[in-house]
Amino acid sequence: MLLVLGAFAVVPILLPWLVARIGARAFYVAAILPIAAFVYAAVLTPRVIAGDIPFETYDWIPPLDIALSMRMDTLSWLMTLIVTGVGALVMIYCRWYFRGKKENLGQFAAVLLAFAGAMYGLVLTDDLVVLVMFWEVTSVLSYLLIGYYNKRAASRRAALQALLVTTLGGLVMLIGVVLLVVDAGTSSISTILAEAPSGPIVDAALVLILVGALSKSAIFPFHFWLPGAMAAPTPVSAYLHAAAMVKAGIYLIARLAPVFTIAPTWRPIVVGLGVFTMLLGGFQALRETDLKRVLAFGTVSQLGMLTVVLGYGTRDVALAGLGLLLSHALFKSALFLVVGVIDRQLSTRDLTELSGVGRQAPVLATFSIIAVASMVGIIPTIGFVAKEGALAALLHEALGGAAWGIVALVGITLGSALTAGYGIRFLWGAFATKRQPSGDRMPDTEWPDPPIGFLVAPIVLAGLTVVAGVAAPWLDKAFTPYADEAPAATPGVTAPEHLAHLAVWHGFEAALWISLASIAGGVLVFWSTRRWRPVTRLLPFTAAEAYNGTLRGIARLSVLTTSLTQRGSLPVYVGTIFVVFVAAEGTALIASDEWRAQLDAFQTPTQLFVAPLMIAAGLIAIRARKRYTGVVLVSVTGLGMVLLFATSGAPDLALTQILVETVTLVAFALVLRRIPSRLGEHNASVWPVARAVLGAAVGITMALVAIVATGARVEKPISERFPELAYELGHGKNVVNVALVDLRGWDTMGELSVLILAATGVASLVFVTHRADTLSRFIAPLPSGATRARRPLVETSDGLKQRGDERGSGRTAWLVGGQRVRPENRSIMLEVIVRILFHTIIIVSLYLLFAGHNLPGGGFAGGLVAGMALVMRYVAGGRYELGAAAPTDAGRLLGAGMTIAVACAVVPVFFGFPPLSSFFFEATLPVLGHVEFVTSTIFDVGVYLVVIGLVLDVLRSLGAEVDRQAQALRDAQEPASRQRVSIP
Repeated sequence: MLLVLGAFAVVPILLPWLVARIGARAFYVAAILPIAAFVYAAVLTPRVIAGDIPFETYDWIPPLDIALSMRMDTLSWLMTLIVTGVGALVMIYCRWYFRGKKENLGQFAAVLLAFAGAMYGLVLTDDLVVLVMFWEVTSVLSYLLIGYYNKRAASRRAALQALLVTTLGGLVMLIGVVLLVVDAGTSSISTILAEAPSGPIVDAALVLILVGALSKSAIFPFHFWLPGAMAAPTPVSAYLHAAAMVKAGIYLIARLAPVFTIAPTWRPIVVGLGVFTMLLGGFQALRETDLKRVLAFGTVSQLGMLTVVLGYGTRDVALAGLGLLLSHALFKSALFLVVGVIDRQLSTRDLTELSGVGRQAPVLATFSIIAVASMVGIIPTIGFVAKEGALAALLHEALGGAAWGIVALVGITLGSALTAGYGIRFLWGAFATKRQPSGDRMPDTEWPDPPIGFLVAPIVLAGLTVVAGVAAPWLDKAFTPYADEAPAATPGVTAPEHLAHLAVWHGFEAALWISLASIAGGVLVFWSTRRWRPVTRLLPFTAAEAYNGTLRGIARLSVLTTSLTQRGSLPVYVGTIFVVFVAAEGTALIASDEWRAQLDAFQTPTQLFVAPLMIAAGLIAIRARKRYTGVVLVSVTGLGMVLLFATSGAPDLALTQILVETVTLVAFALVLRRIPSRLGEHNASVWPVARAVLGAAVGITMALVAIVATGARVEKPISERFPELAYELGHGKNVVNVALVDLRGWDTMGELSVLILAATGVASLVFVTHRADTLSRFIAPLPSGATRARRPLVETSDGLKQRGDERGSGRTAWLVGGQRVRPENRSIMLEVIVRILFHTIIIVSLYLLFAGHNLPGGGFAGGLVAGMALVMRYVAGGRYELGAAAPTDAGRLLGAGMTIAVACAVVPVFFGFPPLSSFFFEATLPVLGHVEFVTSTIFDVGVYLVVIGLVLDVLRSLGAEVDRQAQALRDAQEPASRQRVSIP
């Protein structure tokens, strides 16, 4: 089982490549994996029925006692067969549904197969925490599947709605899971159910868990997301919203019901909301004219019935509940696929536009009738067997005086009548010959016969409803182990004299007459609503309106909060932060009973020389009137820190600091090009005295905090052991670098995330349309047959484009991008120096990267050095030279670096080690000799790529994009007669 789960994690990655080569036929290949999983579960059937439960486990996070454990009991076995069997048929169906379509098809196939894998893990895992993880994975993957048609606003809204509702429910469920796990002392589902904990904490946990289950299975008040999800392709509706995802909540209810049905909060929630959802969904299905939405609201109604039956929690009702679970997966997925065939062939699902389809498609109509018969509960389908069993068991509970048994019996009887009504309405709307309001017969809708392969999946699923009905005695034997886990009856109700069994015929018992009465009522409901649809709402507002109203309220609150707090003044923001800092820290300092300080006048003589220079530079920067002067003076303080680090035995920090200061100075210089050169030229400083007082207060407060912090420690700092730990655990002599990539790797990963967010935020503010690489494509090789003597066009001083050798400015281009720079702005000396040094600097950056484990350097310093090489190329050759130097998008470097870092954290977990564990390898190689390698170096490579991506993003946004915008502005302002011929 674990091996199959691993295959579900790997195979989807290959599907986009396969789809790109063989198109929709790749779905045949995708179907192989769920078929294999189905066959494997079928092979285990004898063991499951005999009670020899297959169990596999792998310790995943031992400190938290979390394991990747897979346990196939009766309920998990049935859900596995549904998830994999229906999933395989849907994959085969997709081959025909998406024939001729290519847009995003590879991604769709991969996500659909990955979703099948997530559901496979969800129904088999025996760890409650891992179940929550699979739960959230299904929510994310369903979001991608529902939003497949991402160019349609309706699809995007439906996907977001489903994600928000199910994720919110999942977060609430997570709290309940934590409470239950802490109270039980284990996360093993089988152990928790065996011990059956109780008490107020368990009751609260059950309520929270039920919120997640009800939201996932579209039970009121969370039901509205499922009809909206019909914006997804029909295979998604058939699989996710009939057979798989919506069953996740039902599965969890069925898993807990046999043990926790006696909890005081269980049945009021499960039975009460289930009955209301069943009636609400059935009533709404009668109002719809879209065949897919009829089935959608019918699914809501059927999920309500499943919630009632499987959540009731007694032995006979649970036995019938598994039959209903199987029946619903078969008939509802078959009907959705039938709608997909109709929609694909006729490009409409409106039942008012369809007429005479049944006579033209008799096979499709016949198996649709079989599927609806199972949904309504007509002999000999599995739907009839399960429905009659549920009615008989609930009738016994009701006659025994169980209040919730009465509610469930009445609710299911009324809900069954509505089910029969909208079931007949579906068949009539899809296949019947209709008449116009005038009484004349509607012309038949022209029906093009679909490929036979397109009909295989719905025919097989519908046919299986009859096969399962005939095989009811065998299913009874298979389902009994699960049913026997539940109590025989509700406390206070006499247990039945004989155990119930699933069978096609029990004789003319009371349950049969109730079933027949509900079907007759359904016929009357259909007859009364055939020419008119109910328009009255059951509630004064719909759940969808409440959802949209909540979103609007949040948006308005956000606007109000922003308008009150975001005034558009940077001095106000910074001043507010400083005031809060002085008030909070000052209060803490004053409230302290005792101040301890351990101060030295200085550690090295260099500090006596450097510190006054830093202070003087800071004071002069305050009085500076030019922006660039102020920036340079501020950089003096940073360069002073370089000297302090270098003379304090921290060459690594000194190297990094000087690189950071240089990159920061470049970024400042890029920004200063677009703002006035003098401070206060547009917006003069106000309240200078107040600013001076606040600045002095911040400085004094920070100084006091530093002084107090030096004497506040009462234990030895762990940093004293860093040299020893760096060598023993990290196998490196550079304590700083080993600490960053190994000992404190989590901190570094968080810092990388901050860097990526900062780069993305800055670039998003600068780029107007898109952030794609539009520079490197302009640096193309010479056309075929051209000679090197042919000079590319350059911009001349008069704004015209001419050959370099025609104007006497045809100097040899040392840099490719330099050919596109105005001659008066080019420096041949700078181009030569950059051309000579660029590759050397890149080599130095790589040396710093790989030597940083034992010598000064590391991924951060190496990335900054490589970034400085890119800065040189940009300064010497302009934005096109930047495109030639880095012909890739900055986002790819940022993403690749973060992916590598995350992989270094995640991969050890799969081998039973803590996250970010590093491993040491050493060997003697023929040429290289003795070689040592630490896997944390791979993490450092991720840091290296992130830093290069950060510098490149800054150059692309603050440099190249600002250049482009400035050039566009100059072109727009120049007179037409003087306007230069634009260079692409």
